[in-house]
Amino acid sequence: MKAIKIIVLAKQVPDTRAVGKDAMTAEGTVNRSVLPAIFNPEDLNALELALRLKDQIEGSTVHLLTMGPQRAAEILREALYRGADGGYLLSGREFAGSDTLATSYALACALRTLNPDLIVAGRQAIDGDTAQVGPQVAEKLGLPQVTYAEEVCEIKDSALVIRRHIESGSEVVECPLPAVVTVSGSAAPCRPRNAKRLMYFKSARTASEVAADPASFAADRVAEKSDLKLVELSVADINPDPAQLGLQGSPTKVKRIENVVFQAKEAKRLTASDEELESLIQELMAAHTIG
Repeated sequence: MKAIKIIVLAKQVPDTRAVGKDAMTAEGTVNRSVLPAIFNPEDLNALELALRLKDQIEGSTVHLLTMGPQRAAEILREALYRGADGGYLLSGREFAGSDTLATSYALACALRTLNPDLIVAGRQAIDGDTAQVGPQVAEKLGLPQVTYAEEVCEIKDSALVIRRHIESGSEVVECPLPAVVTVSGSAAPCRPRNAKRLMYFKSARTASEVAADPASFAADRVAEKSDLKLVELSVADINPDPAQLGLQGSPTKVKRIENVVFQAKEAKRLTASDEELESLIQELMAAHTIG
């Protein structure tokens, strides 16, 4: 099979293990400034699937595409540490507040410009849990899609044979290229960082990051090494319809937000006595938690 160009869609997400009372804004969007950011877990599974294809198909390349603020460039570096060839950051105020529809539209516009042979993404992001962006991208680009992928079983000329997870077990399908593949968390975990790549690519920066700290060591390295330049895409680079971007392009509206933060005083300690267990069961049934 000839070399293919693979784009992995990935997202920097707030760590949902650290959600507190300030996790949401008054507008109903995630307050990302108060939450630590991580590489979306299933996007790491997608990256591993892409890197394995790169290892098997000589001359193939893997690039990461992420949409987000400037700090999202960190996951581009993470991908480089693990074996990716480069990354694209789609960034701008116009994309702020996007729901899945606006996000998939912006990504599809960027992908038309990049023109990959294969698009790989995690099944879903932990900050939304909708599993909609990958399939919506495929629909907007008019490409075949395979969801819940776990493994590429065979590589054919212009096609992939993929094992995918289904409710009753798994099934094997053949999909022509170009295509969109979303990868389940049950797929192989991503390989660890490579120490040599980490030392080299830790200085990789976008143009905005260089402009923010032009006197830094990283800025000097980027000036010397072209492969340390992370590509930054703006609205002007992808030629979208502005009405379909950001909050104005997002039909999903949050009507009300309620933060539920459990306090220690709400905890109840029970003994193993029959009376207390029976009381607990009756309380749960009255609240329709069980029964």
